[in-house]
Amino acid sequence: MALYDEGHTVAGWTGVAVATVGTTVTGLGVCAGAGALVGGGLVIVAVAALVTWGLHLAGWGKPPGVRPRGEWGMRVRDTAARSGHPGCLGCRLAGRVSAGRSALSVAAPTVAGDGTGMEEHRAALVGGAAGADVGRGAS
Repeated sequence: MALYDEGHTVAGWTGVAVATVGTTVTGLGVCAGAGALVGGGLVIVAVAALVTWGLHLAGWGKPPGVRPRGEWGMRVRDTAARSGHPGCLGCRLAGRVSAGRSALSVAAPTVAGDGTGMEEHRAALVGGAAGADVGRGAS
C-alpha cells in the first residue's frame, strides 16, 4: 500500500473529465477532417489544465508527498493551499511559495539491487535515512 494517494482529488478527477471531453472532440475532428473540431478539442484540453490548476489553488488538490491517512479522502480540502505547497510547480507558478521553504521529499538517484536483476528505485526523505521507501509499502 502506498504512503500517499497522489491524484485522488476533486481537482484531479475534474481535470481528467474535462480533458477526456477535449480529446474526444479532437479525435472526432481528426476522423471527420474538421479543423474546427480539432482546434476546439485542443482548447478544451487547455481549459482542463487551467481548471485543474484553479481547483488545486482553491484547496481541492493535494500537495505532493506524504500526507497523514486522515487527509487521503477525496472530499478533504487542503487548508495549506493558500500559502502554497513546497516543491509544487502549480503553487510556484501562482507565486504562492516563499523562497525560504523547502520540499517535503527530494528524489534521490539511489538504486537498490537484490541480485535478481530487478532494481528498486527509491527516493530519500529530507532529514530521513537514505533509500527510505517513499510511496511504497513495506514488502
